[in-house]
Amino acid sequence: MRVGSGGAFSTDRGKRAAVPLQPHSKMGKVHGSLARAGKVKSQTPKVEKQEKPKVPKGRAKKRILFNRRFVNAVVTPGGKRRMNPNDK
Repeated sequence: MRVGSGGAFSTDRGKRAAVPLQPHSKMGKVHGSLARAGKVKSQTPKVEKQEKPKVPKGRAKKRILFNRRFVNAVVTPGGKRRMNPNDK
């Protein structure tokens, strides 16, 4: 084993090549200024939330999903996509 060979486990930090640093002003502008932040949200017209029926939770929601996917499913030419295609 050679000492000071500059290998992967070398602790000789003084001999590394210095990366030239560029001033920040010469780097490209990427996302624009913060003066335009929130422009689209402020332009969007406010729409009041509509009154909706309560969405079922838990077992009742799973029951609706099962009926929608398997019971009331119309068979298409390619067949209905199933949750577990390996199960025959």
